[in-house]
Parts: sequence; C-alpha cells; structure tokens
Amino acid sequence: MYKERKYGFRQFLNTVHQTDSRNHSVKPGKNEIEVEDGWKIIISRKASILLEKAAKDLQDYFFTSMNVSVLLKKTDSISKITEKKCIILGTKEDLPSLGKGLSVPKSYVLECTKDSISICGFDDRGTAQGCYYVEDLMNLKEAPVLETGKFKREPLFSPRMVHSGWGIDQFPDAHLSAIAHDGMDAILVFAKDVDTTTVGYLDFNELIDRAASFGIDVYMYSYLKSLKHPSEKDAAEYYDSTYGKLFKACPKAKGVILVGESCEFPSKDNVNTTGKPWNAPDEGIRPTKPSPGWWPCGDYPEWLKMIKKTVRKYSPQAEIVFWTYNWGYAPEKDRIKLINSLPEDITLQVTFEMFDQIKRDGITDVCMDYTISFPGPGKYFVSEAKAAKKKNIRLYAMSNTAGMTWDFGTVPYIPVPFQWDRRHQALHEARKAWNLCGLMENHHYGYYPSVVSELAKWNYWSPVRPAEETMGKIAERDFGKSGAPHALKAWKLWSDAINDFIPTNEDQYGPARIGPSYPMIFHPDITRTFSEQEIAMPSAPYAHFGHRIIKTFYRPFENEQQSPGGMRFPVEIKTLKKMLKTWNDGINSMEKAVELTPEKKKLSAEKMLGMGKYIANTVLTTIHMKQWWLLNKKLLLETRVKNSEELLKEIEKLAWKEIKNAEDTVPLVEADSRLGWEPSMEYMTDKEHLEWKIRQVKRVIEYEIPVYRKILNP
Repeated sequence: MYKERKYGFRQFLNTVHQTDSRNHSVKPGKNEIEVEDGWKIIISRKASILLEKAAKDLQDYFFTSMNVSVLLKKTDSISKITEKKCIILGTKEDLPSLGKGLSVPKSYVLECTKDSISICGFDDRGTAQGCYYVEDLMNLKEAPVLETGKFKREPLFSPRMVHSGWGIDQFPDAHLSAIAHDGMDAILVFAKDVDTTTVGYLDFNELIDRAASFGIDVYMYSYLKSLKHPSEKDAAEYYDSTYGKLFKACPKAKGVILVGESCEFPSKDNVNTTGKPWNAPDEGIRPTKPSPGWWPCGDYPEWLKMIKKTVRKYSPQAEIVFWTYNWGYAPEKDRIKLINSLPEDITLQVTFEMFDQIKRDGITDVCMDYTISFPGPGKYFVSEAKAAKKKNIRLYAMSNTAGMTWDFGTVPYIPVPFQWDRRHQALHEARKAWNLCGLMENHHYGYYPSVVSELAKWNYWSPVRPAEETMGKIAERDFGKSGAPHALKAWKLWSDAINDFIPTNEDQYGPARIGPSYPMIFHPDITRTFSEQEIAMPSAPYAHFGHRIIKTFYRPFENEQQSPGGMRFPVEIKTLKKMLKTWNDGINSMEKAVELTPEKKKLSAEKMLGMGKYIANTVLTTIHMKQWWLLNKKLLLETRVKNSEELLKEIEKLAWKEIKNAEDTVPLVEADSRLGWEPSMEYMTDKEHLEWKIRQVKRVIEYEIPVYRKILNP
C-alpha cells in the first residue's frame, strides 16, 4: 500500500503546475485554437515584476502541464504587435483599445482569435489573473485549447484572505503562487511584534515584498495585547510602542485584523464585563461576566480610534478591520449599538454562519464555531450586515470558503462541494443586499488547493459559471469520463450528509477537531494523587497551539442558547448515525469512481477516498464519545451492583469498538500525510497518536475497569 512520509503533503503544495496533464486525444474544434510549440509569450520591457513573473509562470505551465514549448519575449510596444501565434500580456495602459472597458481592479479581458491570444488587465494583478484563467480553462479541457472570442471577467470579492496551509505563517513562493492561482489576493500573518509571529521570527517586509510579486497583500492578524485603556494619560505613547512600532517598521502591510479575544483591552464597561483579560487572576470564584474580548463594549470605538490614529500615522492607507467574532451571542441591540458608534473609515468583519440555533426532535443545538453544516447566513451576520450598510461602512465576512471549518479539524478540506456552493450563493445574496465585498476564507487551519477552492474561484468571478456545470467538468478531469458520474454522486451524498453534522463545542474542541486519536477517559476518578482527568495529548514542542486547543475529558459544554447535554446527546447520536449512513453511501460511490479512474489520476482520487473514510471514522468516534459519556454518567449514578456490572460490560464493548476504529484509521493517515495534521496543532492523528490512543483505551479496559469492579465489592 502507498505510504507517504510525514509532511509529504508539502510536495503537493509545492507543485503548482501538475506534470503531464495533457490528453492528446483532445483536438481543437471549429471555434477553438491550440497553442503549439514555437508560440511566443510577449510582454513589455517596462512590465512589472508581477507581470513578468506571470509570463514566466504561464510559460512553465505550457511546458510542465501541456508539454508545449513556448518562447518568452520582451518588446518596446506590445500594442503594435502584428505577429501570429503569440500570447500578448499587458495592462490597459499597454493595450488601451482592448482594455478600455475595464474599470474594476484585478479585472481583465481575454481575447482569442484564430492565431493569437491577448490578455489585458485593469492592472498587472488583473493580467496575472487572466493568465491563471487560461490555465484553468486548459486544465478543464486537458489540452492547450481555447475557445475563440472576447471575454471580460471581474472579481466579485476583494480581498480574499487566507492563512498558510503549508505551516503557521510559512509562505514559500510555491504556496504564494498557488494562492494567487486560486484567485485569492491577501494572506494573514499572526503578529506579536515586529518580525515576530506566534511561532518565532519572520521577516515581515521580505514577505510583504515577495507576496506583492504574486499580486498578494499582507494583513497583520493582531496578537498585540492592549494593556491600557485609550483614555489613560500615557495611552498614546503605549499604542505607539505596539501598533505604531509595527506599522512604522512595515508601512506596506495592507492592514490589521482586530479580534476581541486576541487583543483584549481593559474596557471600562463594568456592567457587562469583568474589565479584565480572560486569563487574568481572579479571587477563586469563576466570574459571571465575560471579559471585554467577548462582549460588544461601548468603549471599543474609543479603542479603535486610538489604533486607527496610531497605525495611520505611519501607514495612511492601512486598513483597520474590526471582527465581531466573539460576541455574536450577545443581544442584537448591544451589538448594533456598537456598530452604530464605530468610526466610518474602518472595515467591519462578521462571521457568516455562527450562533444560529438548530432545532431537532425537541432539542436545541447551536452553531458554536465555524461550520459548513449550515450554509448561512446566520441571524447574527444578517443583523450586523444590515447595520453596516446603514452605517455605510465596508463589510467583510469570515466565510471559510477556502474549504475548511472546525467540523473536521485535521483534514485538508471538507469535500462537500455542493454544500459549499450553497454558501457561495448565500454570499452572493449578501453582496447584493448589504454590499459584502471582502472575505476571510479560513483561519489557522490554512489554505489547501482542492476542488472546493477551485469551485470558489469559479463562483467569485463574473460571469459566474453554474456549479453543476463546473463540478461536472472537474469530475471528468479528475476521475475520467467513466469515474466522473460516481464522483459527482459521492460529492452530492457528502454534501447532503454534512447537513446532519452538529457543530457543538465539545465536538469541535474534541473528537471532531482531531479525529480517531481522541482518548476515552474513564469517568470514575481512580487515583491516589487527585490529579486532573483531562489528558494533555502528546504534541510537538514547536506547535503554535498543539494540545492546548483540545479538550480531552469529553463532556458537554453548556450555555443558555442550547439544550443540556443529557437531553442533546441522544438526539445528536441519532442524527450523526443518519449522517454516517449517507456519508458511507458516498464512500461507496467514491470507491466506484476510484476503480474507474485512469491510472495516472488514481493517486489523487485515492486520497479523496481516504479522506472520506477518515471523516467517516471521525464521525464514528464522535458518536462513540457521546455514548461513552452517557454510559459513564449512568455508571456513576447507579446504586445497584448488578446494573453497574452490566454497564461496565457495555463500556468495555464500546471501548473495543473505538480501538477497532482507531486501528482502521492507521492505514489512512499513512497513505496521506495531510490527514491528522493541522498547522496550529501539528500532527495529532498520525500513526503514533493513534497507537497512543489505543494504549490509553486498553489501559481503561485492562486496569481501570477491573479496579472499579473491585470497588463495587470492596
């Protein structure tokens, strides 16, 4: 069986142009042209670094993917070229006649005649996107063939921001190139200080310049703490030493993202908040109020004005993006009051799907964190989007449309493209209704090129191609004509099944976050050392978060928006079993697709199948953990020895089932090094972690349960 070394997925990430993608049986039709050996790519001698890089990229694409050798040439005036069999690249300044209708940054015109191709961008970023569009068309065609005609395309969202999927704050050139090819135009870097991220040193200005050469901006995701209230006497000096210092050193950074929990400030709103950071020392009594990072405090505008003034002192064009992620649960009147008092020259960012309640069988669940189980928009987003439009401030959404959410935290993307399309359509409605213009497309789980990110690109440029048509072409390209119908059926089944996933805190911070390596902790506390039952899973010392964002002692996390865990869990088990059945039907279809896929495309098809199985095993672990909690709670409350013995037998049986599930997952993670890994946690569900989990559960079976049997008859 194929096995991939640890971090081997980076070889895929480093391969922007797939080798030998050409299908030599495809020939140009009546209204099509074919690029052949000896064609030329022509650019101006005055072309920017970005445009020159795009030309070289296109040349490499023809050579690597289409087995075609084209020349690269510079000239003084590309508007006067009369040569045939050439590809002319320029901006509307170079090609004024062709570009006269372009008015949107990054837009472009593609003109194909019977013997030449011209790509004219509004700017050099537009020209580069036109080059990538040519690649997209040829990839779907599997041949260096284009339809003749004139086509204008415009981006519908900008910026489209992503974190690195290569590694936290790691952006090698190949990854930047892949990001640009998928139509994204901005990256996010965690900033704790100048040239300092959460994982150490990074030359910010070098990254800003290098990213710009691919048409990509850099936003600083702030991890700068705000230890002073803006009204304090020396606040201006303090903020100049933090935010001012950062933008004085990096004036070309595009902007800063401000999130409550990441950069709390000591609000004076003592009615609704503690006025202290969430991890500040207390008096030993858990506070009844949230910290300021989790509440729409009335003095946030004062803080934002301080940040804005400080940052723009050194970078007048810098964008200030204020993200309301943490308090979508708060009463609408408090949230809207805050938005109405915001400065008008900042940007509001709102998460698209969170905090909506889900009613099932008499119980209530909530979209607690990022999820694609609910396409959105949520009521929280709608309320704030309406307020932003009325206030006339710029609106962005956290959309996760690069392909990932916390539903399954250690896969590269969630392969439910038709569900993602439902989100795309909802985002378009928000664009039309409330002027939504920019997107943050993932968090620290990062961007990974996939069918999902490709579908997003087709959806985010005008004119938009229908998803059914796009999916059909992608399926045929990736699985061949015979395999494509089965792949499409699998994607549709998976896209239906995801509607029955339930995004609870205990799952998205537990088994759903990491998968089948999640431990099963016996609830009776058998100890002579009185140690905590929560287990710190093994994790890499260099990890950004590692085990710190995993809650291993499984139990419901309650809040007033949802039903209690004891009421929810039976319904959630029933719903997840329904999901698993539909998901497994999709796996069966994907197996047929893989079987019929041409040999040279089989490896990527097998990886998609393996990811589908990994997700199924993760759902099974989540079901098992809910059953585990219910059995353990019954055991702790049982007063009859005989009944306790029967419960122990059920607990043992469930433990063995989960061991088998972990064992079945080992070959999946060995075959695909990206499964079980996430940038901020590093590896949490590789072979070693699965073996650790098996040992942990066997300890419960072989030691803790026998001890408890002795306790029943002391």
